[in-house]
This record gives sequence, C-alpha cells and structure tokens, in this order.
Amino acid sequence: MSATRELDGDLNVMKASAAIELSGLRMSYGTNEVLRGVDFSVSRGEVVALLGPNGAGKTTTIEILEGFRVPSGGHVRVLGTEPSSGDERWRARLGVVLQSWRDHGKWRVRQLLEHFGRHYVPYAAAGRPPFAVDELLEAVGLTPHAAKRLSRLSGGQRRRLDVAIGIVGRPEVLFLDEPTAGFDPQARRDFHDLVHRLSDLDDTTILLTTHDLDEADKLADRILVLAGGRIAADGSPDSLARQVSRDAQIRWSRGGEHFVHTTRDASAFVRGLFEQHGDEIGDLEVRRATLEDAYMAIVKREEG
Repeated sequence: MSATRELDGDLNVMKASAAIELSGLRMSYGTNEVLRGVDFSVSRGEVVALLGPNGAGKTTTIEILEGFRVPSGGHVRVLGTEPSSGDERWRARLGVVLQSWRDHGKWRVRQLLEHFGRHYVPYAAAGRPPFAVDELLEAVGLTPHAAKRLSRLSGGQRRRLDVAIGIVGRPEVLFLDEPTAGFDPQARRDFHDLVHRLSDLDDTTILLTTHDLDEADKLADRILVLAGGRIAADGSPDSLARQVSRDAQIRWSRGGEHFVHTTRDASAFVRGLFEQHGDEIGDLEVRRATLEDAYMAIVKREEG
C-alpha cells in the first residue's frame, strides 16, 4: 500500500463529526521547519485552545486552516474541504479574527457591519442567517458606538469590532488568534460569554490561540500544546493538570507556626485537621496543579 493511501485511510477513520482535521501537517520556511507533523481533529461545536511558546507555529497553523498559507506537506480539511482550494461559499462558512486589524477608518461601525452582513446573505445555510446588526452590536458591546467612525474608536473598541466582523456571518467554524488582546476586564468577560453562546447555542466550532492561560482554562473544552513542531499534549485543562501532579499542597497556620503538607486526598486531610485542632487552624489554603503548571512543564520538557 502506498504512503498516500495509508494517509487517506488515516483521514477516513477520523470522526465523521470532525469540523477540522489535520494529519502529518508540515510547514517550512527555507531550512526552518516550523511544523514537523501536526496531527489533531476538532469536533463540531467543540472549543479548542491552541497554546505554545512564541515561534511554535500557532499562527502558521491557523493561517493554513484558513487557507491563507499552503502547507509544505500533510493533509488538512476544514468542513471537508482542503483550505487552499476552498471557494467563496466555503469561506462564507468560516469566521476569522486575526491579530492585526485592517483599517477601514472612514467607515462607521454600523455601516461596516451591515456591509459585511449583506455579503453573507447569499451563502447563508438554512437556520444560520447572518447576525442582525443590532444583535451583533449588543453582543460585542458596541451599541453606544454604532455611529462612530472607525478612526475614532479606541484600541479595545476596534478589537471588539474585529470580533464582530469575524462572527457576522454566523460561522460554522471560527478561528480566533489572540482575540482579547487589548480588552479591558469587562470586555474580556463579555467576550467569554459570547464564545460560550456561540458554542452552546449555535454549535459553532472554535479554535483559538491565546497566551492567557486563565482564558484558555475558562473557554476551552480541550487544550492542545504545540511545541517542537508537534502537538506535545492534548486534553482537557483538568487532565493536563493531573499529568503534572495528582497531589494537593495544603498550607495552614496554628499557634503562630506555618505548616505545609502534600497529599492525594485533600478533603480527608483537611477534615482530620479540623477534627484535631478546630478553631486553632488559620490561613488555610489548598493548592492543586493548574493548567499553567502543566503548560510550563510540557514546554520545558519539549525544549529540553
């Protein structure tokens, strides 16, 4: 059997529900091999965070999936189509929020969203019409700024507009590259609510990159860690944290002294502590391994 037929067989056994499929993805820039055989799939309606250090190839991977770059090798499918050959109807099923913002400074916010919304109408699938502009403005917190020229928006407001443009067509697959860069805390919280709404109510498949591990923990069903040109880890935030340590570290004070204890069963230990010492226990803290702990350990292992 040829290598090509073997790869095709691998693709055929992927989940039928997969919206994104990668097998053996490679990408080189000259002699620099950035991606060295990336394999993963994303199911429809799933939210996946792609993490990795700077230069790991996260943005390159996203750009290949969007059809903006042609890979050096491997197989890639998004909604069943090879991205580099996707037509306009296929592209209308995707939403893209890039790191950089394209300047349309003379447009007004509502005017620009109406313009993009009209573009998606001919391609709208049954049950997935474009967002109404008022609904979209409310979702991204731009209702008070609907009449502003884009050149008068703040950086955070422009970033909200990027998100609005990315989802105006009610996409089946949404790519988010550092989506909350420049957001204030309230805008970030509103955005997180929007992501959950898109996933839960519209069954939107979302692949995002972020350096904010707390954001990844809150948003993602699965975490992919890209390091060394390959997927170094794949799992839920909790499962990755448990790979680092299943133990909990317990800190407390009693009678002016501070204590630290590590145990697998934190609940039983704390219960016994209070049964023995009662109100003498103070400054109690139970700490388990976090996604950040797991991420740092995985990257350190790959770099080593």
